[in-house]
Amino acid sequence: MEQAVELQVLQEISTILDESEDIKGILTPILKVISDNSPMLRGAITLLNRDTKEILIETAHGFTDTQKKKGRYHLGEGITGNVVKSGQSVMIPDISKDSRYINKTGAEDELLNSESTISFISVPIKSGKDVVGTLNGSFENLDESEAQNYLKLLSIIASMLARIVKIRQELREENERLVAENRRLKQELDERYTPERIIGRSQVMEQLFSLIAQVSKSDATVIIRGESGTGKELVAQEIHDNSLRKKMPFIKVNCAALSESIIESEFFGHEKGAFTGAFAARKGRFELADRGTIFLDEIGELSPQMQGKLLRVLQEQEFERVGGMKTIKVNVRIIAATNRDLEKDVARGAFREDLYYRLNVFPLHIPPLRERKSDIMLLCDHFIEKYNKKNRCAIKRITSNAIDLLMMYHWPGNVRELENCIERAVLISNDEVVHGYHLPPSLQSAESSNTKFSSSLQSAIDSLEYELISDALKNSRGNKARAARNLGISERIMGLRIEKYHIEPDRYKH
Repeated sequence: MEQAVELQVLQEISTILDESEDIKGILTPILKVISDNSPMLRGAITLLNRDTKEILIETAHGFTDTQKKKGRYHLGEGITGNVVKSGQSVMIPDISKDSRYINKTGAEDELLNSESTISFISVPIKSGKDVVGTLNGSFENLDESEAQNYLKLLSIIASMLARIVKIRQELREENERLVAENRRLKQELDERYTPERIIGRSQVMEQLFSLIAQVSKSDATVIIRGESGTGKELVAQEIHDNSLRKKMPFIKVNCAALSESIIESEFFGHEKGAFTGAFAARKGRFELADRGTIFLDEIGELSPQMQGKLLRVLQEQEFERVGGMKTIKVNVRIIAATNRDLEKDVARGAFREDLYYRLNVFPLHIPPLRERKSDIMLLCDHFIEKYNKKNRCAIKRITSNAIDLLMMYHWPGNVRELENCIERAVLISNDEVVHGYHLPPSLQSAESSNTKFSSSLQSAIDSLEYELISDALKNSRGNKARAARNLGISERIMGLRIEKYHIEPDRYKH
């Protein structure tokens, strides 16, 4: 290459580097400049991935997409791998006579059988002392002097590209890390247990879901603890439906709903004539649940006598029907539930200690709604959708005032109480919106809302005005001017009302 042409090439490359803002688009034009001004048939810029230690073709000229994809090298593999590993340039006068050239891309297959002599030059691209990649070129019919000149030229260009290639290396590595992280997270999500019936995204519920996933695949006895209305039966159903017994029966028994006189017959069945009215033999709940699961709700209400009989079933998996002599063997998984403090019942002798330990193999605690208030709006959306369908309603949203009341209430009845509140609100709303005044009076007490409601006209007006202003700010995402226009009042009046009711518009921006 003549010196004038060489200077022209370097000047064009310098211009590309100075004027282009697209880092990704710089490298390909540079290879084209070299090719247009020299006998270079093909050129490539490779990058070293420092995480995987693999060398990939970042951009290429004269290669097909398939050939480019094949250009993957390990450190020390082929000419490219050796240049990255050693940091030293390599020039091969004739690739057909040098075993170091492995032609991994397959790009030189045709030329190797032609009469042309193909020289290959690979120079390291360095950032400081670190090799970040290579600049490679295949040239046709070079004499020794020309090959040395092109080796020097590519070395100069490689030094000019060092900063850009370093940035591309970092971007590629970061992109591959993100892809790997996304793949890992997707796999975790695919493997993650998500209950079908239980709604919640709070941390305490995620912990509960994890425990449900762990215990479901076993046959361990489970006792579910939690306040009334938290959804203990739903948890029991989830455990059964995700167990190896899911195709077998799931039998539910509410121990508190059965009188002492019939509970033994309900549990274990009876023979014909066992007592007055026993006109035929009847299977009990344990027999019906054979090979499946039995759910004993409110187990803390069992009498001491029934506790003893239940203990035998837990230990031996056998029982006799009322009035019968034949021992019946069953294979039943037991899930129990209670809202009582069994430890206190054991301490005062109201609940058998040995039964308590037999049941307490894998305890699950369902948090009350007041400890997972971040789930309240998810539950509200679910119940609104449910009762919209059931009652052919079209509730579309909940006002800010109603949301505040829902979030401040302490929910002694938990999810069951929330569902009842939403069902009531859906039924009485006549404008497709749940307002604060649609909620039960218990939610609007001074204790739950931290405000004082009275029966005076001014109090009622203030309450309505507060709700309208809050709702307007919510719809305008905290934009006071837009909220004022929507309400048909001036910005000054809006400012005065915001100050009067101590409203913070910024809270509505998100």
